[in-house]
Amino acid sequence: MDTAVPNDLETFWMPFTANRQFKTAPRLLVSADGMYYRSHDGREILDGTAGLWCCNAGHNRRRIVEAVQKQIATLDYAPAFQMGHPAAFEVASKVAQQLPGDYSQVFFCNSGSEAVDTALKIALAYHRVRGEGARTRLIGRERGYHGVGFGGISVGGIVTNRKFFGPMLAGVDHIRHTHDIARNAYSRGMPEHGAELADDLERLCVLHDPSTIAAVIVEPVAGSTGVLLPPKGYLERLRAICDKYGILLIFDEVITGFGRLGTGFAAEKFGVKPDMITMAKGLTSGCVPMGGVIVRDGIYDTFTNAAPENTIEFFHGYTYSAHPLACAAALATLEVYREDDLYRRAAGLEDYWADRLHELKGTRHVIDLRNMGLIAGIELEPRAGKPTARAFEAFLKCYEKGVLIRTTGDIIALSPPLIIEKAEIDRIFATIREVLQTIE
Repeated sequence: MDTAVPNDLETFWMPFTANRQFKTAPRLLVSADGMYYRSHDGREILDGTAGLWCCNAGHNRRRIVEAVQKQIATLDYAPAFQMGHPAAFEVASKVAQQLPGDYSQVFFCNSGSEAVDTALKIALAYHRVRGEGARTRLIGRERGYHGVGFGGISVGGIVTNRKFFGPMLAGVDHIRHTHDIARNAYSRGMPEHGAELADDLERLCVLHDPSTIAAVIVEPVAGSTGVLLPPKGYLERLRAICDKYGILLIFDEVITGFGRLGTGFAAEKFGVKPDMITMAKGLTSGCVPMGGVIVRDGIYDTFTNAAPENTIEFFHGYTYSAHPLACAAALATLEVYREDDLYRRAAGLEDYWADRLHELKGTRHVIDLRNMGLIAGIELEPRAGKPTARAFEAFLKCYEKGVLIRTTGDIIALSPPLIIEKAEIDRIFATIREVLQTIE
């Protein structure tokens, strides 16, 4: 394999990347296996982020690789409009089995961003079909991340993802985020304080009239904005308010789905049932792009019962919805999760993971630590006048030492493959400690 740096690095406009910095000192990954990447200069890099929160089953799993190889040689593509292929229906059934019986239909797409936009469109159309067409307002949350489609950035609450792109969708508002270091610093699991923050939805119901609100979308655990955890009782209160006013509740589980919290989905972990759940990432362990929305009983039937015979019930979809390769990868991935009991394995490592994380308390620059399942957030004090700089330097130095971490703002976010061993957990946190002690 040629592992040389390509002659032309300029043509590829890289996403969410400091392009100029990267192209002066590129970090190229050329292969992966198990818990490790291999860089272009021949070094093993311990994957502390499961790629981008997605490679939950680890890298180069033979069952998944062989399933995709077999599928491409059998059926490379099949249209999903007015046609189908068997694996699409099989994946939908197996995904539904990951949740309690209240969830019955899955709409497939190709990414978390598309899953969010799909869920928002389902919510708006659902209310119109059932005769409440005035419900056009969508509610997100500050510091929420719901992908990069216009729907997702509209309900999302990350300023830098929004400020360049105009007024967004009309009729969107946001409730407060749940991050409160003053009361909840160094939480292990769910913070004690902040359930009342859910009542901010009541404020918006008064402001806008609840009969105009279609849906509320939140991440049960916000990942990309820095591992923001739901306070005890918060999600239950949010569910109760939505029920009170007939508002749909959407959980964005693109990150928390498929074992990240030690359960199939966060809805199970927290015992709160949303009306829709978005998914992607772990659905195929990152091997082939795929996303989806699973809906509670009754939503699908509302559409099908309202439409005349032999007519399209929901005018939405993608060329690559339920792509055969994605379906093959998903079926194999779900089987790997089952055979290796990876959800239970992640749950069994949660305490060890938390112990090693919280040993960083008192380490230079650290102002907060938080965790749930196999997710961790390490918040650093920003450099005066240079926000994000300290965390980015930590990212570069960890990479030099053979550990891949992720940073968002001045927060280090960790989410390793669920196959991680205790010795690798030790190495991740030891490397972070060593790096933080050496940077200004």
